[in-house]
Amino acid sequence: MATFDRAAGKNLEQRISGLLARRTGTAESDWYCVFKARYGMRVAFDVIRELRGEGFVVTQLLTCCTAVDPVLAAGLVPRYCDISVDTAALDPRALELDECVRAVVLQHTYGIVDEATSRELAARAHAAGALVIEDCAHCVGRMALDEEGHPLADISIHSFGIEKVLDTLYGGAVWVNPASPFADVAAEVASRLGSLPVAGFHLALLARMNRFQLRVFGHLPRPVAHALRRGLSSAGLFDPAVSDEERRGGLPYRPLRPSRFVCEKVLVALKGLGRVEDSRAAVTAVYRSELPGLPGVAIPAAAVSGDVQPLLKFPLLVEGTELADRVIEAVCSAGYFTSAWYRPELTPGVLDEAAYHVPADRSGLAANDRFVSCVATLPTNIDVAGARRVCEAVRSVVSS
Repeated sequence: MATFDRAAGKNLEQRISGLLARRTGTAESDWYCVFKARYGMRVAFDVIRELRGEGFVVTQLLTCCTAVDPVLAAGLVPRYCDISVDTAALDPRALELDECVRAVVLQHTYGIVDEATSRELAARAHAAGALVIEDCAHCVGRMALDEEGHPLADISIHSFGIEKVLDTLYGGAVWVNPASPFADVAAEVASRLGSLPVAGFHLALLARMNRFQLRVFGHLPRPVAHALRRGLSSAGLFDPAVSDEERRGGLPYRPLRPSRFVCEKVLVALKGLGRVEDSRAAVTAVYRSELPGLPGVAIPAAAVSGDVQPLLKFPLLVEGTELADRVIEAVCSAGYFTSAWYRPELTPGVLDEAAYHVPADRSGLAANDRFVSCVATLPTNIDVAGARRVCEAVRSVVSS
């Protein structure tokens, strides 16, 4: 029976890889499934450190701490550079690159894929001898392309986890570029990803229980839910989206392939991804139409230019944190849950800034600091009518 289960699970992984390959115009054999995307990233950084030596990974503070944990866990050091307010991603002109940089992270924040700046970032990284690690957590199945229409990253990480486009709570996939100029790294990453063990019984059970547990927490008074979360997590009976260990720069377990249950959920979700993207694009189009030009409101240029993208969140920059929080409160009061991604930086906030090498000198992070303090993000997992009501809520606050 165990052999049958392993074979069945592998078949599910191949089907997931096939769907991703068809969406991206890539080869199925270059995709690898993982239990969580952050652990696929860990494999990549482990190999980079082993083959390229100690050094830095250039990344951004406008992100989740779990996007930096794999860097730390691999023994590399994050170097935070400034973002562009037009893309909410690293500004290629602000990159600090030298012979000690091993990789640069290209993050498509909120699902914004900006081809021009992505190409410039990749060119600068490669010229400095650094790999490009693409973080597609917010835009699964969409990657930045070069001038010939081919994916430009060396390694591309896709997450199916909580609060993502698929929202399956678990699962991820890694694409390894067979044409990467860093052939030794790419080959070793592919080899290790392909030989990962499947998540064992305990983690597979936690994955099955997770959505039910979240529903229970959601029906309890907040102090009770918080205490229950912490108690179950400490006892190893609940797997939080971000654990305290992860907020200190660690990763609780080793890289794994997904359980059969996770694969089944991912496969169903991937088959419906086109409908989800169409819905989110329609909502994004409403925001693009109704919100530009509001007094005191700025929108990243890449979110409102070119073709409409199916954004995971729609970002607004307003005049200060207090106003941003009022916008969020108004949207929630209208019946549409939202939050300030990413405030605080390294969301949900780290417990040990020293472990993350957070710089005390913020002089080179002006765009990042403005974004973090002024951002309000609007939901796109609603219908068009709801999007119009969200716009009314925003206008009621910024125009008052």
